[in-house]
Amino acid sequence: MTRIRHFLDHNAGAPLLDAARARMIEAMDLAGNPSSVHAEGRAARAVVEQARAEVAALCGTATDRVLFTSGGTEANAWMLHQARPGRLLVSGIEHDSIARARPDAVVLPVDGGGVVDPDAVARALDALPGGAAGAMVVVMAVNNETGVIQPIAEIAGVARARGVRIACDGVQAAGRIDLVPLAGLVDFLSLSAHKIGGPKGVGALIAGAGVEPGAMIAGGQEFRRRGGTENLPGIAGFGAAAAVASARDRAADNRRIGALRDRIEVSLAAVADDVIFAGSNAWTGRVANTTSVVLPGLAGEMQVMRMDLAGIAVSAGSACSSGKVTASPVLLAMGFEDLAGQAIRVSLGASTTEDDVDAFVRAWTAMAARRLRTTVSA
Repeated sequence: MTRIRHFLDHNAGAPLLDAARARMIEAMDLAGNPSSVHAEGRAARAVVEQARAEVAALCGTATDRVLFTSGGTEANAWMLHQARPGRLLVSGIEHDSIARARPDAVVLPVDGGGVVDPDAVARALDALPGGAAGAMVVVMAVNNETGVIQPIAEIAGVARARGVRIACDGVQAAGRIDLVPLAGLVDFLSLSAHKIGGPKGVGALIAGAGVEPGAMIAGGQEFRRRGGTENLPGIAGFGAAAAVASARDRAADNRRIGALRDRIEVSLAAVADDVIFAGSNAWTGRVANTTSVVLPGLAGEMQVMRMDLAGIAVSAGSACSSGKVTASPVLLAMGFEDLAGQAIRVSLGASTTEDDVDAFVRAWTAMAARRLRTTVSA
């Protein structure tokens, strides 16, 4: 008998949507190269441009502002490619693709709730040698581990007042908050298809109005800014997923998913009085689907393995860092110190049910009780 699995790791990657799968299968049957001028090539080009329009609509921007990439990591690298050495500021809670990419960056601190203080951004910019001119600020919209929403409007105001560019990792924001105002605030926004039910291995860089990013890869594709034959099935699936995200009632989704997240936190707090939900005290709030659960005394990787054995998929942080038994840099930046290695991330999605949540609560409760017995016997 096949054991029922409960998938609670949507921040690592959401299940592929039926609409995305169907569009990808159609695209796979097209023989033409999107750059070819014959009928077959034009048919393939039409698929790319339909997807570009769908991603643009999700962001409320023009189609020529959407530049397809191999995923969020490449889009982040492209953003960083625009920043001059010694003129880059990044928050202390960024994804590894930003945090580890530029050792020359000035690191912006966060408070205990995981929020970047706009005033701290202003002070850091004003402290740059020669002033802020020519600098770039990079702050993610939604943290991938805690779900904490960053005050991008306020930070963008600080940047604009100093003539500074602002770039934003929007990978975890898509489908959870409105991207239209966000895209209008920043010079660059990165997205990844598989966070919204599209395929893995495709993403986009969204350039702000009037912003002309330098080429990432020489070649004729993507408005001569990213060479290489387009990933036609991936882009097609991305467009379909973006169309679904645009059509969904996001407020209703967030109410349902948020109620499930709250149910988890209330249930866990009732059985372990020392459990901590990192970022739950953020003054900016969290997206509805994410909780970072700190269980003192038990390593996060061990918690993930015990959940896996119980048929439940969660993570110990960013999927790009899985397999590494290390403390979370995000929680370290938030001041969790020794507890930074004792957390798991639970992330819900459109397919999450009450049964999934109840199964997790049962397994976590058993794990917490086992931890307590082990502590007492020791």
